[in-house]
Amino acid sequence: MPGMLKDREATATVAVKDLETARRFYEDKLGLEPVQADEDHGVVTYKSGGSSLVVYTSQFAGTNQATAVTWSVGGDFDDIVRSLQSKGVTFERYDDLPEVTREGDVHRVGDLNLAWFKDPDGNIHHLISM
Repeated sequence: MPGMLKDREATATVAVKDLETARRFYEDKLGLEPVQADEDHGVVTYKSGGSSLVVYTSQFAGTNQATAVTWSVGGDFDDIVRSLQSKGVTFERYDDLPEVTREGDVHRVGDLNLAWFKDPDGNIHHLISM
């Protein structure tokens, strides 16, 4: 059926208060490279694998208290966590998740490894070893 979304790409969109601060985080700490930037309108688009991440200025930045972006990183999970830690990224620790154990910054559910961190505006990002 034409117009359906199942065959269309989706883009993660994250609101930030200060685009310059956000760019330093997303580019310097996460290693993302901008593919399009419209500083006049407060928008930067990053490519992440086969998907995109749009960061834009908004008065509502940081009000989402749930996960905003998830990266499925497979077997590179531990290396990515260590790399982000070395760049000063602080990971969240959740000790009240059912059936989840935590070792340092890494949460485990069976064979899955999980980690969460926030950007400067409090947007929650998630890494998963899938």
